[in-house]
Amino acid sequence: MKEYKSTIKIFLCALLFIIGGFNSCDDFLDRPTEDTYTVDSFYKTDEQCFQAVNPVYNSPWYDFQRGFFKVGEVLAGNYYWGQSPYLTFTINSTDEDLVNMSASLWSVNAYCNGILENIDMKAGSNVREETKKTVKGEALVWKAMAYFYLVRTFGAVPIIHNNSTTIAEGNYNNLYKATIPNVYDYIVMTLEKAIEWLPEKNQAGRIDKYSAYGLLAKVYLTKAGYGMNGSRRQEDLDKAALYAGKVIEESGRSLLPVYSDIFRLKNNFSEESLIAWHWVVSNQWTSQNSLQSDLGIQGFDEYGATWGGWNGPSVDLQDAFNEDALSLTRNNIDDRRKATMMMYGDKYEYFWVDKGGFDYTEFAVNSMEYQSAVGANEVKHLVGNDNDHVIGTGTHMARMATSLSTHLLRLADVYLIYAEAVLGNSSSTSDPKALKAFNDVRGRSIKGHEPKTSITWNDIWEERRLELACEGDRWYDYVRWHYYEPDKAIAEIKAQRRGSYNGLGQYYKSGTLDPSVTYYSPNNIPNITDAHFQLPFPDTDLTMNPNLLKDPVEFDLSSISY
Repeated sequence: MKEYKSTIKIFLCALLFIIGGFNSCDDFLDRPTEDTYTVDSFYKTDEQCFQAVNPVYNSPWYDFQRGFFKVGEVLAGNYYWGQSPYLTFTINSTDEDLVNMSASLWSVNAYCNGILENIDMKAGSNVREETKKTVKGEALVWKAMAYFYLVRTFGAVPIIHNNSTTIAEGNYNNLYKATIPNVYDYIVMTLEKAIEWLPEKNQAGRIDKYSAYGLLAKVYLTKAGYGMNGSRRQEDLDKAALYAGKVIEESGRSLLPVYSDIFRLKNNFSEESLIAWHWVVSNQWTSQNSLQSDLGIQGFDEYGATWGGWNGPSVDLQDAFNEDALSLTRNNIDDRRKATMMMYGDKYEYFWVDKGGFDYTEFAVNSMEYQSAVGANEVKHLVGNDNDHVIGTGTHMARMATSLSTHLLRLADVYLIYAEAVLGNSSSTSDPKALKAFNDVRGRSIKGHEPKTSITWNDIWEERRLELACEGDRWYDYVRWHYYEPDKAIAEIKAQRRGSYNGLGQYYKSGTLDPSVTYYSPNNIPNITDAHFQLPFPDTDLTMNPNLLKDPVEFDLSSISY
């Protein structure tokens, strides 16, 4: 993963996209038939317009992958990552993953702005109006998603609505941050316009109207607590329930019957996935998924390109699944545990199919030095070996490259958003629709599940963790909780078991637990404060735009339109 020179300079790249040339990129559905186009010769057909938006489903997001996981899961206490500053809340403004994350998000915004401008200015007379609206709607959802990550990660940020205008005014390195409420309002107006333009059903894997409704529901649930004290704005909760309800009742989508199937290549474009990065292995570096390299055990693929075995899903997350790495037996009550983390005794029929399956104990314990410091290794985001990739896609993987989609918004998330929004500020709810949404998610994975007849906020909070574990989302749940109940959010993080074990390898090989050799070692967490819930702007951004250090100013949203 490469490091961008500067976040704000990304907008200059967008200028080249608008007035210079269009370099084609291998995409998740179709590939342009030529390598290079100029803008004047492009956007002349429906196919070319869709090709223009295809790359935003992968390439501009590439350098966000590590930040996506480290912020979303390591910072949140779901994942142990050695001496990572994300584990110990010691992230500074020079952190490479933070720099790349910021640059990637601004790149997405610039790319989407370029698509919007080019469709309006360059689309040929033969391009259908429906195509123009669909392509612009997809770009708007990706733009909203980028800002949703930005505001929850950094807090107040600048609003860059139009590349040409910003560059023409010459103030791209002198912008002031908009307030957090301004940014949320901007996200809302962006998604509302996307909903107006998008079709109810799009091609498989592409964003549609219900993708936008689902994201809008999540935005409203998040912003409901901002600036509040102990409760959330009812009007925002009502809108979150309204839009989540539309997805549930009108989209025709349903949960996949088997939880682990969500994360297999064959389901890259499943109906449960509302918004996803659709990666492809190609000759275009940045079009691929590289997470298997960071998260897989050494030797998991044939390329010598997996180095994540020393880390793994945290002891605290294991506790949430009622699992104990100091036991040689698994409880296997919740199917999501095995689909999230490999532990002693686990076997996987969908990894290493040509070898009869993947036996975690045989591979990680018996055939090599045991790596994981926490007694678990990652499952989500992994494909397996090259044969597994061929089975799933008909194509080969490569070094640091798979075509496994990364799901950013799933139907199960929307179900839980609906349940939480209906619950609102009440201590519990027995609303039939909220109960059904909650029980549908939980019932898919819990053996012997007894449907709940009443649910609390804590029920939903715990269910969100189990359902979405290691999908890059948990830290942002803490951020929105911190908006209105900061002391409780901080207290829960401080109470987490974020440490590691000593002597697991000896224990697993011998089968006998010696507490003097194998034991849990706590990881001392520094004094977490409110300030930790906004990450620092990268130094590269601050150098280009010192105004990022100043207080935000009100942004006049009435001055802009789509």
